[in-house]
Amino acid sequence: MRYEGRVFRPPSEANALIVQATIGCSWNHCTYCDMYRDKSFRIRELAETLAEIDAAGARFGGEVEKLFVADGDALVLPTDHWLALLARARQRFPDLRRVSCYAMAGNVLVKSDHELRTLRAAGLSLIYIGPESGDDVTLKRIAKGDDAAAHVEAAQRARAAGIELSVIALLGIAMERSDEHARATADLITRMDPAYVSALTVTVVPATPLARLAERGRFAVPAVPALLGELRTMVAHANPRRAVFRTNHASNYLPLSGQLPDDRDRILATIDAALDGRIRLRPESQRGL
Repeated sequence: MRYEGRVFRPPSEANALIVQATIGCSWNHCTYCDMYRDKSFRIRELAETLAEIDAAGARFGGEVEKLFVADGDALVLPTDHWLALLARARQRFPDLRRVSCYAMAGNVLVKSDHELRTLRAAGLSLIYIGPESGDDVTLKRIAKGDDAAAHVEAAQRARAAGIELSVIALLGIAMERSDEHARATADLITRMDPAYVSALTVTVVPATPLARLAERGRFAVPAVPALLGELRTMVAHANPRRAVFRTNHASNYLPLSGQLPDDRDRILATIDAALDGRIRLRPESQRGL
C-alpha cells in the first residue's frame, strides 16, 4: 500500500487494512490535533484508490476481514466514490465483514437519508465520530466545527440508516469547565446512543493552537485526579441503550473496558479504586498518542 504522510486509525482497527481514499482532513482546525496539519486536504483519484484495493486484494485476498478508509474524515468522499470503493472491496476481499471510517457530524449531515442507507447497504457499517465534548462552549473553544445538536442529529440519521457509531470523548480539554464538559458529554453520549464509546486524554502536541495557548499559560492538562473525575462523571451519567465502553487508548492513565450501562457500577468502582491509589495507573513513559 502507498500512503502519503502519517496514517492514523482507531485502536479497534489494529488488524484492519487501511486504504487512504482521502489525504488529510477536510476541516483540520481542531486546536488540539496535529494529525493532518502537514497535509493539504484532497480527495484521492478514484482510479488510484481502486488500484490500491486491487493490489491489496492480490497480496492479501481472503486475509482481510476489516477495512478502514482513511484519512481524517473520509465520509466526506462523494457517494459515488464510496460505492465504487465498497463494490471493489467486496470483490477483492471475500471475507470482508466490516468497513469503517472517521467522520465529522457535518459529513453525515450533508448526505441524504437515501445516500446513508445506500452506503450501509453497500457495506459501510461503522463510523467513528469524535465530538470530544458535549459542552458547546468547549466545542467552540476547540474549533470542533459542529455543536452538540449537530452531533445528535448526525447520530440519529446514521443509526436510522443502520450505520453503527463509535463516539470519542476527550478528557481534560475543558479547563475551568471540567464539570460542565463531563456532564454535557455524558448527556451527548446518551442522546447519540452509539454502539461504542471511548475516552482519550488530551495531549498538548507541539505546534498546535493548543500548544500555543499552553505556552501563554492559557491551557494546562489537568492533574490525574481531575481527569479521572471527569471520566467518573461521564460513566456515572451516560445512558446509551447498550454500548461497549473502552479507555484503551495509549493516552489514558486508566485502561477500562465494559458495557454501559450494564457494567457501570464495576467501572465506577475501578475508577474509585484508582482515585484512592489502590490501582496502579499507566506510567507516563508508557503513555502516548
